[in-house]
Amino acid sequence: MVFETGPSGRLVERYDDGTEFEIGAVRAWDPPHGFVIGWRQAGFEADQDTELHVSFAAVRDDPPSTRVSVQHFGWDTIPPENAARHGFPLPVFSLRFAQWWRDQLAALAAH
Repeated sequence: MVFETGPSGRLVERYDDGTEFEIGAVRAWDPPHGFVIGWRQAGFEADQDTELHVSFAAVRDDPPSTRVSVQHFGWDTIPPENAARHGFPLPVFSLRFAQWWRDQLAALAAH
């Protein structure tokens, strides 16, 4: 994955064969507070996408610490039978997806 930052940035997957898939374009850019980006998967229909809101807030200065908040909106527009939803009803999918994001952020923090 490559994140091209800035107000006209985008998030893309780039593959070894040189092709790429655009996951989403930056919709709002507000450094150092955060950004909003569209989020779609390859199996989404043309009119389907979700929206990822990422915000940053200073928690303390010494040692420096930042709270990262991630909110992912729009899953209610993606049918449960779509592969991205794994057949789960929205409440179950939301809990599983929230855990996935926690795991991703924890792995990043540990890096």
